[in-house]
Amino acid sequence: MMDFRGKNILVLGLARSGAAVARLLHTQGARVTVNDMKERESLGPEVEELEERGIPVILGGHPEGIVSPAVDLIVKNPGIPYTATPVKKALQLGIPVVTEVEIAYLYCKAPILGITGSNGKTTTTTLTGKILEEAGLKPVVAGNIGRALSEIVSTVRSDQWVVAELSSFQLMGTLEFRPRIAVLLNLYEAHLDYHGTLEAYRQAKSRLFINQKEDDIAVLNADQPLVMELASSIRARIFPFSRTKRLHEGVFVQDGVIIARKDGQEREICNVSEVALPGEHNLENALAATAASFAAGACEQAIRTVLMRFRGVEHRLEYVGAKDGVKYYNDSKATNSQAALRAITSFPERVILIAGGLDRGDDFHLLIPVFQKHVKAIVTLGQSADKLLLAAEKAGVSKRIKVSRIEEAVQVAKSLAEPGDTVLLSPACASWDMYKSFEERGRIFKQAVHTM
Repeated sequence: MMDFRGKNILVLGLARSGAAVARLLHTQGARVTVNDMKERESLGPEVEELEERGIPVILGGHPEGIVSPAVDLIVKNPGIPYTATPVKKALQLGIPVVTEVEIAYLYCKAPILGITGSNGKTTTTTLTGKILEEAGLKPVVAGNIGRALSEIVSTVRSDQWVVAELSSFQLMGTLEFRPRIAVLLNLYEAHLDYHGTLEAYRQAKSRLFINQKEDDIAVLNADQPLVMELASSIRARIFPFSRTKRLHEGVFVQDGVIIARKDGQEREICNVSEVALPGEHNLENALAATAASFAAGACEQAIRTVLMRFRGVEHRLEYVGAKDGVKYYNDSKATNSQAALRAITSFPERVILIAGGLDRGDDFHLLIPVFQKHVKAIVTLGQSADKLLLAAEKAGVSKRIKVSRIEEAVQVAKSLAEPGDTVLLSPACASWDMYKSFEERGRIFKQAVHTM
């Protein structure tokens, strides 16, 4: 491990993880400078707190000379692209560029259970953490969910597990990062504006496995060829999961029962009908969490108990309530077509769908067959509203209405719904054209439902 004492380290991008890694490196004796494009007024109290520690914070842009041969290492915010000027200059100068996850790993005493995928990361990470907690394995959940990894490494102990949600952006900036258990849930086209191609995106995700050793565990989705193609290049022991077929080893469904099979021994976990999470995609998340937890040493009883009571995470197919015989669900986290598809197909016919948001160039053709089978009416909003209306028209959805706000969408959906229908917010788009985050969008939806 690199000794950071006396090293000049530039942290690009403040945010939660930037502030955390700056503090961590400062305590290790590094000479840390933080640089962020935002002005002081738009940032939180982290700026003052870092300055009080003696860490310089440069705001409002990237000054000329911020990256020079005197810099030993750059830790960049995952959202900053590699095409950004300071990052490009660093790479030209041969300066290593990593993300906060890499630094946190170097100081982490506990084994890491890392979870990534295009969809389902937060649900599976949370569920896995709950199972390990029920099993008495003392997990700490961090990463792309909750606290940054750099926030927890100074207090986590070697007899605990760190359960980390990891994005492709974070994994691209890793060098030595090695999770003892690595989970890849699925791969779909996503973040191509950042990665460029699906293959580049897959390679970023596959960095989760590159430093694993033979006694580590790789949990893979056996139902996705795009995922399983990686198996031949992984040194760790493969412990897959499948919703559709029996496995020689791994976690699978047989005759309506979830089964874990390892070293020739089968253990029945619970009936699929007993899993509290709704939808086939959440069954896959449950299978992945079961495989990861089982690999970490959780017993069948702990897994069974949590699967039967865990009902999900906010903004992820979250049940909001029922009014006049109509059920309302908040799936604001569905920021792409594949995520929306998985949500919509969790319900039978008679879905009134609220969708739309930032236009990233998707024509939503993937959703047309799903609209045909499941969607009774659609209410659209945001930059992509017209494209979604066109897809719904091609699918033969007769009731198609465009609105300007979530609150209006809820009222229109209510007027269209009949007892037995489901109103589902599953935007298939990011929120940034109208809202600060998918969380804000989801909260406004829930408030509108509760105040009807």
